[in-house]
Amino acid sequence: MSERIPVKDVTPVKIHQPAEQESADASRKRIYVRAVQGPLETFRRYFGFFFLALFVALPWIRYDGHQAILLDIGEQRFTIFALTLWPQDLTILAWIFIIGAFALFFVTTFAGRVWCGFLCPQTTWTYMYVWFEEKIEGSRHQRMKLDARPLDFDKFWRKSLKHLCWLIIALLTALTFVGYFTPIDSLFIDFFTLQNSFWVGLWVWFFAFCTYGNAGWMREIMCTHICPYARFQSVMFDKDTFTVTYDEGRGEKRGPRGRKVSREALAAEGVGDCIDCNLCVQVCPTGIDIRNGLQYECINCGACVDACNGVMDKMGYPKGLISYTTEHKMKGGHTHIVRPKLVGYAVVLMVMIAFLALDLFTRVPLDVDIIRDRNQLYRETNDGLVENVYTLKILNKSQQDARYILSVEGLEGHRLTGNREFLVHGGEVYVEPISVAIDPYKLESSIVEIHIKVQSLDDEEVSVVAPTKFLYR
Repeated sequence: MSERIPVKDVTPVKIHQPAEQESADASRKRIYVRAVQGPLETFRRYFGFFFLALFVALPWIRYDGHQAILLDIGEQRFTIFALTLWPQDLTILAWIFIIGAFALFFVTTFAGRVWCGFLCPQTTWTYMYVWFEEKIEGSRHQRMKLDARPLDFDKFWRKSLKHLCWLIIALLTALTFVGYFTPIDSLFIDFFTLQNSFWVGLWVWFFAFCTYGNAGWMREIMCTHICPYARFQSVMFDKDTFTVTYDEGRGEKRGPRGRKVSREALAAEGVGDCIDCNLCVQVCPTGIDIRNGLQYECINCGACVDACNGVMDKMGYPKGLISYTTEHKMKGGHTHIVRPKLVGYAVVLMVMIAFLALDLFTRVPLDVDIIRDRNQLYRETNDGLVENVYTLKILNKSQQDARYILSVEGLEGHRLTGNREFLVHGGEVYVEPISVAIDPYKLESSIVEIHIKVQSLDDEEVSVVAPTKFLYR
């Protein structure tokens, strides 16, 4: 027991790095995205601009005299063209969210994280901010030099103009987004004339701050650390999922070379097609090196594919050193497009769409809520009848005015007091107090279940029968 346990010094030893490598590591703290040209980049831009234009235009579209898309949380009413959704239609919203989730699973299983690279608002707005950055501050190397030098007038006005453009975009984005939840035609006027309410102004500035911070400052941090999609996307991947992949067998061993050196001579010396230009790293919005293999930070935008194909063209090499391919294809096998996992997602997606269509098809544009008088269960009238008082709330869930007629079923010989026919405007709640009275000798028990029916006079198929109780003693 007197023997001592030997202690081993595990203090880490700092290995000195050359100044060039240290500066390279330090530069990775701030990613300077290099501009790239190519078919994928062109497609991504037009694809993003299309949905950006759609995002801006949709709240301005008018339909049947009202804003086509208005998600009015205060009024608890979602208007989507001819469809109006109320809290009672929560199942429809649930189906929509479920369909969106399974559509994302299906696309991810087939083509990887293309949602992030081509359609995600974070990516679209980040590239938009980078475009303004390039136009004002210059190319990647010019921006790096601008940030490294002391503050002078040239640097000051460039930085100020850039952030001003960013703030304008952020404010317009926030106003457009809030315009989906409040009438947008008056939103812009009220905001710029300082006539808007406190809460509307608060949400506009909140979303403007988020847009400015996310697209201008956080950028890749949103994709690599905050967005949960990056963490669970690999669960949906398989060996037949199309992802941005570097052909290691063809590219290694990498290294610079002259254009006049033949590819065959280099291959004889064990040198691959990769010239180690690092352009694939410089154009990556998340700053990763795709040559290190598939990484969760990769958003499948294809910028490295365009950059590498451009280099291959200049060198006279075949394209595709970096490409959208599958693990099976990379190992010399065949890609299986139709496979159980993908088919399973497709089947579930179709089933969910069918449920949504069924819910919409069977939806009755009418809702009736019955509230009993809470002051007393019943009362006796002067002519000896037993009377119950109810308050009806009739919701016209359509966008057109409708006429309804009221009747009571299950209580023979009753007397109904109140309006039997009434008009309810589209998207409004009509409140009607009624009373039902009957001779107590006609009651078989002290509690009788009755049904109040509201029938549309404009459409025979639209009716609601709501159950309630008639009480006596």
